[in-house]
Amino acid sequence: MKIDLEELIEEFSNNLKLDYDLKKKNWFNIGGKTKAFFKADSLQELIRFIKKLQNQEKIFVLGAGSNTLITDKKFNGVVIKLSKNFNNISLLNDEIIIAGSAVNDKSLSDFAMENGLGGFEFLSCIPGTIGGGIKMNAGCFQREFKDILISIQAINKSGEIITIPAKKMNFKYRDSGLSDELIFLSASFKGFKKDKDMIKNEIRILKEKKEQAQPTRIKTSGSTFKNPIDQSDKKVWELIKESVPLEKSFGDASISEKHYNFFVNKGNAKFEDMKKLINFVSESVFKKTGIKLETEIKILE
Repeated sequence: MKIDLEELIEEFSNNLKLDYDLKKKNWFNIGGKTKAFFKADSLQELIRFIKKLQNQEKIFVLGAGSNTLITDKKFNGVVIKLSKNFNNISLLNDEIIIAGSAVNDKSLSDFAMENGLGGFEFLSCIPGTIGGGIKMNAGCFQREFKDILISIQAINKSGEIITIPAKKMNFKYRDSGLSDELIFLSASFKGFKKDKDMIKNEIRILKEKKEQAQPTRIKTSGSTFKNPIDQSDKKVWELIKESVPLEKSFGDASISEKHYNFFVNKGNAKFEDMKKLINFVSESVFKKTGIKLETEIKILE
């Protein structure tokens, strides 16, 4: 029997909204409405909701919205947001941290520093949440999530909780190999004992490097394309610089002058504007170099 989302509103009260506007839920500040938006207050409520859906709806889990381009048309599915109850961090022992998937990457880095645990410094420069970072094996400055991850807890589309050890994941560059159908709940990470002041100093150096190289405090969504590591020894920004007229824009969607792999909404860019810019850059690089670029940002349409 086809599920009726309206019938679930009474059961999930204020946490389930239909025709919900997503524009302000992402860093690009672009997007239209979703058929349904569910904010999960607890694990029990999330499991109950997933079971009620009976695997009949497309699901997209929205984290910080830092790596996401959302359609201006209505998304024909359910967007799920995890509440602050999925935002807890704790020490399991001297070297292992457990963090909820809604925890910000920077918060995990800060927690590790306060507890004298090294290995998490790179997270201070990654915008987004733990859930998104695991999904795409996020990284910077030669470090990735796979370097610190022990295991994850997730629920599948049947509402069952499963644990997956990192050694069973098929990690690649910007990819964990994990199914899109999983909703990440929490993860455990391993660090190593390190002087707190040394950690603090390393974080400061990394942040300075990032400030110099990347645009900040504007409507952007991080790296647009993955570096084509199997096809070229050049970084993607170098390929864009060589292949594309950098002043090219579509509406208010333009290429950052500070980092050519960062695309910017200069005002009121629409989804189609940003999509046209992404396609134009991709096609231009391919024509010039023969290299087929793959997007790093998640496009929800």
